[in-house]
Amino acid sequence: MRLKFITLLVLLGATCSVAQTLGNKAMPDFTIRKGLPNFYKKLLEGKPVTVAYLGGSITEAANGWRDQSAHILQQKFPDPKITTVNAGIGGTGSDLGVFRLEAQVIKERPDLVFVEFAVNDISKPANLIHKAMEGIVRQIWKADSKTDICFVYTITGDMAADIENGKIPQSTAAMEQIAEHYGIPTVSMGLKVVQLATEGKLVYKGSKKDYPDKIVFSADNVHPFPETGQRLYAEALATALDSIFIHSEKLTANRLVKPFIRDNWEAAKMISVAEANRTGNWVKVMSNDPELQRVFKKPFTEFIKSNEAGSTISFKFKGQVAGLYDVVGPGCGQYEVKLDDKDLAAVPRFDSYSTYYRPQYFLKQDLDKRLHTMTFTVSSNQLDKKSILKQRNNQTMDVESRYSENACYAGYIMLIGEIKK
Repeated sequence: MRLKFITLLVLLGATCSVAQTLGNKAMPDFTIRKGLPNFYKKLLEGKPVTVAYLGGSITEAANGWRDQSAHILQQKFPDPKITTVNAGIGGTGSDLGVFRLEAQVIKERPDLVFVEFAVNDISKPANLIHKAMEGIVRQIWKADSKTDICFVYTITGDMAADIENGKIPQSTAAMEQIAEHYGIPTVSMGLKVVQLATEGKLVYKGSKKDYPDKIVFSADNVHPFPETGQRLYAEALATALDSIFIHSEKLTANRLVKPFIRDNWEAAKMISVAEANRTGNWVKVMSNDPELQRVFKKPFTEFIKSNEAGSTISFKFKGQVAGLYDVVGPGCGQYEVKLDDKDLAAVPRFDSYSTYYRPQYFLKQDLDKRLHTMTFTVSSNQLDKKSILKQRNNQTMDVESRYSENACYAGYIMLIGEIKK
């Protein structure tokens, strides 16, 4: 079997793209580049493998493309044990993914990492996407150069018009530059969705009962139903992997070529909030709190909370990026943030989606590489939560008491640099 695999690599190895017919489409269904040679080889040899899925809520969702694609893989390769790692966190992009990568993905020693951030990065500048995505690639390969990586691209209904007209979404275009630089395969999982919508067979947003004769992609234009949009994603990925596997190039010893961007975020890390200085009343958040259970994403099990205005968290550091991994939700208020002697804009920890608690983060970037002090202060200013909720579908509070606090939470310091005492 191993000889057959090596022969396939020699005869079929190539960097190529495959596309289906869809108007003036510029995006290919998938681009093979150097492929996934190590992962495929282990599958053929029947060795156990671990697949990590790093992304946002579309990846995190149960019975979505993550679970379905793993099931398809196990059916195609019944002998090896396939273990999966769910490293999806809703509402977050590659700029958080690169910081949590070590704890949530690399420590699991994966053989393959799927990276899904095209939707959540859609409004971010290309330069930031380059730094974060390249940081993800270089962190993975510094830990183990044999780990294969595949970027996958999901869509929203709002992104579909550009795709149909032959335009590549800006987040995808930026990620493609990193993928091309490192020879990483990519899969555009949403192109079949766009094709079906163009043919009048699919609607992006709605209720299944309102469109009994069509495929309904999602309820909100973004998060696919498991049996429709997520299924189409999983099927697109499975089809792409069939070609990517057999066209993969032979694994080379050194995959870490010269960086695409010099100040990429490969040194991004999370540091316990215990390293910070604190004033005021802070209490430890219990992981069995029924309201807050979803914020405890293994291994991020440290959160402290203060509802006392004026309470502070501060730390000294030397580095280019610093911030805080924390929580947004019904009972949250806002932070006042100071960098050295300069007051920054207040950071609200409540938004139009805050009917539940979820992990979130704040980052200050492009700092001078000198000694800085960052301070987070629980603000006394009250947010107009009713007005904020109304911004999204005229939403209202379910139980007003859930929204009465104006607390702030803190979990981890996010840093590219070093903590200084």
